[in-house]
Parts: sequence; structure tokens; C-alpha cells
Amino acid sequence: MSQRTAPTLDDVARAAGVSRATASRVVNGVVPVSQPAAEAVRRAVEMLGYRPNTAARALVTRRVGAVVVLVPETEERVFSDPFFPRAYHGALEAFRHTGIHVLLSMAHPHDGVDPMLAFFLSDHADGAIVISHHGHDFARAVAASSRPVVFVGNPGVPGLAYVDVDQLKASATATRHLIERGAGTIGSVTGPMDMAAGVERLRGFQQELAEAGRSGHLIAEGDFTFAGGEAAAYDLLSHHPGIDALFVASDLMASGAIRAAERLGRRVPDDLLIVGFDDSVVATQSIPTLTTMENRPDVLARTAGQMLLEKLNGTEPESPVILPSRLVQRESA
Repeated sequence: MSQRTAPTLDDVARAAGVSRATASRVVNGVVPVSQPAAEAVRRAVEMLGYRPNTAARALVTRRVGAVVVLVPETEERVFSDPFFPRAYHGALEAFRHTGIHVLLSMAHPHDGVDPMLAFFLSDHADGAIVISHHGHDFARAVAASSRPVVFVGNPGVPGLAYVDVDQLKASATATRHLIERGAGTIGSVTGPMDMAAGVERLRGFQQELAEAGRSGHLIAEGDFTFAGGEAAAYDLLSHHPGIDALFVASDLMASGAIRAAERLGRRVPDDLLIVGFDDSVVATQSIPTLTTMENRPDVLARTAGQMLLEKLNGTEPESPVILPSRLVQRESA
């Protein structure tokens, strides 16, 4: 009785009705092929149960068949903020049906970002999506490798590809909404000032107030966490009890700001209007629910993944890609 042999690439090509070269291109993802041919090859692969020889494929393509999502944040931060799971899901969606694995790498509290950089600079990944970086050093180090990389958020380094929401316009819209709701004295809990999102959201807030003839100096810096938002809002409201509205640069921090207001005997929205940022699950679970600016991490990361795919296929994507945001009105304002 003869042993059944594993299906070969030639078998796949015959079943799909394409040349071996075309089947190889689809399986290896080296050069794009027509959609009908690609679908025929994928059906044949599934029908025959074909499994490519990854070692041989790596020799041919000089790739390992994996990309990595680099998040220069601690595990505690990544797993406590709904932004990051949604972003990783978006990255997975971008590489669905490509045969490319999507890895996740984050910083350890005691080791910092050096192990992440070492991993990326090794031969374990063909490219990277970077999410939530601080300062410019990390971006410069990743860029120096000359490996394909796309950032979610402005890396602040010329020439690097990135996708972002229109931070300036979105924060201006949030501030204008508070003005239109009749707020007299508006403060802001900002994001970290070593992140582009933190800086741009503060700029939009201050520019909108300046256009309305108001001062934008009532601010406290937060860190995009619940505890950080609570502490910053408590400090700001304690020192400036006349504040009757807050623009808070993330939903997690806005939820913390509600807690701070309660500690000070302030009711939201009766005594204090609050607008957050992200339109995350936190916004719908908060009591009261949060008025917030839309910021889709899944769309951002999926777009970054599509841009990275273009780079892996030898073309340079359009950059930057700037996505719009919209105000989502709920109970807090």
C-alpha cells in the first residue's frame, strides 16, 4: 500500500489552472497577481491541504512571513486600555488571507524598549507597525534599520510613513462643542507631551479657544490612563473651581475625570461638562456616558497594515494618510 504524498506547488497550480510561477507568487506573496488567479490558488491550497515549506520559501523570498506590531508601552498599559486590542485586531485584518503572521511586541516595565528594538532588528519579522510611541528616539532607531515600517500616529521623523486621525481638527471640534453648550471656563486634561497626539490635541484646544477670544492656559498633563486622568482632573479642578467644562484627551482619562469630579462634589453634566476622545467602549460604559471624538484604532491599524503590505510588495504608499473624526454626543456634554 503506497503512502500518500504531501501535495506540491505543482499540484496546486494544476488544480487552480494557473502556472507554477503564478501559484508561487500567491503562496509567497512576492508579486501581486490578479484577484481571480489569487482566489483560484487559495481555493486549491485549501482543497488540497497544501502547506508551503517555510524554510524554502524564506530562502526564495528572503522573508520570514511575519510582521510585528511594536507597542512601546508596558503590558499593564496595553491590556488595560481598549485602544490596543482594537488596534491589534485592525492589524490582523490587514494581513488576513496573506499568509503573513502578525506578532505583538510590547515593553517590559523593567527592560524598556531595547528588547523590542533588538527583536525588530533581528530576522524575526519582515516589517513593523508602530503604535503609541513616545518621543522621536524610538522612531529614529526603527527607521535606521531600513526595514519596512509604518506608524500609527505622526512619528515626528521626516520620510517615515504614517496614518493618523486629524488630531488638530478633532480637538478643535470638541472644544467648540463645549463653547456652544454654554461653557464659561474650559480646562483640558492633555495627553503626554512626548506624544504627537498629546501635543496636537492640546494645540487644537488652545487654537479654538483663542479664536473664541478665550484663554487656553487651564491645563493639566495626563498619561492616557484612568488614574492619570483622575489625578490631573482633581488637581486642575481643585486649583480652578470655576472650571465648568473639560476637554479630556482620552476616554479613559475622561472616565477618571468623572471620578475626580465626584470626589469634589461636582456632578457631570449638571456642574461640569466633559468631552473625551476615542469613542471607545469606555465612553459607553461610563456613568454618565461620554460625549467624545471618534478615533478608530482598528481602522488606523488596518490602514497602517495595508500601507506596510505595499512596502513589502515594493511600492511606496501614499503618506501621511489622515483620517477624519466626528463628535459623538452622549450624556456628559
